[in-house]
Amino acid sequence: MATFAGYDDDFLGTTVPLPVPLSPAHATRLDYPHFSVLLMHERRLAGSTAVNIDGAALVEVPRSGEWHLDPRVPAALQAGAEVYRRNDLDRGHLVRRRDPGWGTDAVAATEATFAYPNAAPQVADFNQSPQLWLGLEDHVLTYADAHDHRVSVFTAPVLGADDPPYRGIRIPRRFWKVAAWVDAPGALRSAAFLLDQSDLLDGSSLLTADRARVSIAPLPPFLTFQVPAADVAALTGLDLGPLVRADVLSVPAARRPRWVALDTPDDITLV
Repeated sequence: MATFAGYDDDFLGTTVPLPVPLSPAHATRLDYPHFSVLLMHERRLAGSTAVNIDGAALVEVPRSGEWHLDPRVPAALQAGAEVYRRNDLDRGHLVRRRDPGWGTDAVAATEATFAYPNAAPQVADFNQSPQLWLGLEDHVLTYADAHDHRVSVFTAPVLGADDPPYRGIRIPRRFWKVAAWVDAPGALRSAAFLLDQSDLLDGSSLLTADRARVSIAPLPPFLTFQVPAADVAALTGLDLGPLVRADVLSVPAARRPRWVALDTPDDITLV
């Protein structure tokens, strides 16, 4: 496998590190073209991912690539094909296929997003439907158009202790995303989001690992919230570094805004 530099901490002109756990944990950082994945050994899923997006250099790459294990880590540490076989779970990209697809590494980058460490289980109907969650990065990238077209995006499941078990893993109840960019005056800004699928999972019948199918009851769509980045840090136990201070929702703790449910892009706060 070729060696790539992965996520660049200084891509935005100010240092924004890959989020890592505040407490000691067994994890492996995996670098791909323009993005990196922090694979948590115990959960066999990503604890964080980070991608650099250069909107001015994006290349329209035909969809290609097949899901595969990353040979740099043991298969037993990855949630591979067996998790998704004969059920209604999709391999949900954490770093989206098109986001790292820019520059001379565009093809290699998009194909690298099909590595299993970059996947997390999502119910097929929702992963394949045009929910607001899927358009968040497009909206932020459009907003950043006037600021050099550069955005860094961090995404992963919230690896909660109460996530329901299934086939040797636990299916995440929530996913988080933080987008970061530099505004016209040159200040780092960030916006944080949570996708909550608790109602879906609590209303589901997840069968044991030796059964053929996962049966999912019909439920409302995923709920997407814009939240303070500090809340994402608290929920995940990750060090988000400067992303917390740069949050567009930053206010004194006593006046911290409540989580805002998002229905349309107009509900998103970016200034």
